[in-house]
Amino acid sequence: MKILMISSEAVPFAKTGGLADAVPALAAAFKSKGHDVRILMPRYYKIDKNSLKKLPAPLGVPMGKEELWCAVYKTKLPGTRVPVYMLDREDLFGRDGLYGPDGSSSWPDNAQRFALLSASSFQLCRSLKWIPDILHIHDWQAAPAAIMLEARERNPDFKRMASVITIHNLGYQGIFPQDQLGVLPQGLPRDRLLHDENINFLAAGIDTADEITTVSPTYAHEILQPEYSEGLGGILSYRKDRITGILNGMDYREWNPLKDPALKPDNYSFRRMAGKIKLKERLQKEMGIAVNPGIPLFGIITRLTGQKGVDLLMDPQGPGMESFRSGRAQLIMLGTGESRFEEAFKAIGRRFPQNCGIKIAFSGPLSRLIEAGSDFFLMPSRYEPCGLNQMYSLRYGTLPVVRRTGGLADTVIDIDADGKNGNGFVFENPTEYELSEAVNRAINFYNQKKPMASAVKRAMKLRFNWKSSGKEYLKVYKKALSRRHSG
Repeated sequence: MKILMISSEAVPFAKTGGLADAVPALAAAFKSKGHDVRILMPRYYKIDKNSLKKLPAPLGVPMGKEELWCAVYKTKLPGTRVPVYMLDREDLFGRDGLYGPDGSSSWPDNAQRFALLSASSFQLCRSLKWIPDILHIHDWQAAPAAIMLEARERNPDFKRMASVITIHNLGYQGIFPQDQLGVLPQGLPRDRLLHDENINFLAAGIDTADEITTVSPTYAHEILQPEYSEGLGGILSYRKDRITGILNGMDYREWNPLKDPALKPDNYSFRRMAGKIKLKERLQKEMGIAVNPGIPLFGIITRLTGQKGVDLLMDPQGPGMESFRSGRAQLIMLGTGESRFEEAFKAIGRRFPQNCGIKIAFSGPLSRLIEAGSDFFLMPSRYEPCGLNQMYSLRYGTLPVVRRTGGLADTVIDIDADGKNGNGFVFENPTEYELSEAVNRAINFYNQKKPMASAVKRAMKLRFNWKSSGKEYLKVYKKALSRRHSG
């Protein structure tokens, strides 16, 4: 099968979140099974042109009343034979920041930038003389490709091509004022581009794609509920028969405590756990908290936003912080985000320096040390479409403490509810009291040495791989093609 994936980011080239991990991993899984899969993404400012091969012919892409000309560069995903095409236009992509200058603001021309990415996919296929069976669209940044295919490109070139859109996070939709309609390709139906009187890229994609997927089965059910539908309940309900939830996998070669270079010389496996004890001490020293092997250590690596539930911990005198301020447990946090959260957690670090280590930053090596050196990993998310950190934590023998939502519900089994298969601790409602109760259950379990050791080893043996996810995506692709060909 021939598959073109359109994504605004992909590791190792550009990343702001889990989308960047999922797209190349899925593409590599398909390639290993013999499918002709390729990726299209922008060439951002920080991606060095000298490491890429420039295609000989530029693309002329119809946008508004003009044609925008773009260069295209080509490379491969490292360690694979998956081609990656990068759309190059300096005035639109040659800047720092993928979607805006920082995490809390957006570029004013994002509608044009990502409509161009979508529209260029058809011109690229024509230039390559390569017509995919499936156009796999990822999130709002690529969603216009679905309505472009339906409204503009149902010509002999793409008559039999089907579209699949994956919703990685319904909270981000690509919403723009109506006055930006003029920068989009002509011929797109206004009534399907607009939602609540604004351009809404994701809504248009959901409304016109042949099939729709989300990144976990539970999230597929949740987005049909009013509290999770993010204002798109009507469209989602109308198209619910096309929605399939498929759990993301993770790369077990990339995340392996036995070979992780960030953990050297203290690498470990479920057969030899001594390194994990040393890594806990390393982590406590690096974060400047009390070095104590006998106290349970909870780690968090997150964007500091309301979605992630970090507000449940931001009151130093609240129930969520009770175990940490009392010294029954330690807390380490790594992340950046909204300034109100950043300032609140900095204050907590200053107030409880022996028990709370807070670093407002992003650090790849430190994130791996937190995954490995912590005893438990906190994810109190209000919603979590899939989540990868709980999978990384399980791989590293760090038991997750999570709210039951989205992919967290699909991957973490409460130990108290199922002692034989349990691999973490789960609470139902996003309240400080329920979080505190789950943390206390984890602390009590930590002091039961044999059951704790058994649960850690059980967690490390679990596998959530892309092989299984790929099979489910192929079923969706076949459904999309069947709809297209029967229509």
